[in-house]
Amino acid sequence: MAKTSIIFDLDGVIVDTAKFHFLAWKNLANSIDINFTEQENEQLKGVSRIKSLEKILQWGNKKLSQDEFDRLMHQKNTEYLTFVDQMTEDDILPEVKPTLDFLKSKGTPIALGSASKNAKRILKQVNLTHYFDAIVDGTVVTKAKPDPQVFVTAAKQLNSKPQNCIVFEDSVAGVQAANAAEMLSVGIGKTPVLGEANYVFSDFTEISQNFLEKLLNQ
Repeated sequence: MAKTSIIFDLDGVIVDTAKFHFLAWKNLANSIDINFTEQENEQLKGVSRIKSLEKILQWGNKKLSQDEFDRLMHQKNTEYLTFVDQMTEDDILPEVKPTLDFLKSKGTPIALGSASKNAKRILKQVNLTHYFDAIVDGTVVTKAKPDPQVFVTAAKQLNSKPQNCIVFEDSVAGVQAANAAEMLSVGIGKTPVLGEANYVFSDFTEISQNFLEKLLNQ
């Protein structure tokens, strides 16, 4: 029987870096007199840095020169990375590490599939790099979710067929990408939001080892 492989998204699944993105975007927006709310931040999940800044400018009805646009993008990333560089293992979301330990004990191939260009830096910072047999991030892929490129690439790197892969995702676009790749999708978050996933749990504290065992043997 072909081995089941697992692909994890990063932000919102393994670590919560959304709060750092929010702080950095809020500071940027405030610096150009735009009010930025948590609701708006939700709409930037899984969206590239360029598109995110375009959306913020649209909401604030502002236009910038290309130089100013580039400067602000650089400023946002620099500030975000100062938060990332203060991360510790305490920033790993609840029960993620025991889940990774369990999967490793079963010899499960594990990949990361994230749009983040800072994925390797974050994994290193929270001491999780050694769990992953493949890391596919924004430095490797060009198409954003819901395009399945990131997950298809991860499956290839694990020498797995897409139909033998299970994806853990917290965003609608990510779930759609997993489904488009014909992988089994497990949503981490709220059911009304992630209803397109095959299964939805609010976090890993709700996922039992029995359930994981069942998934691996499907």
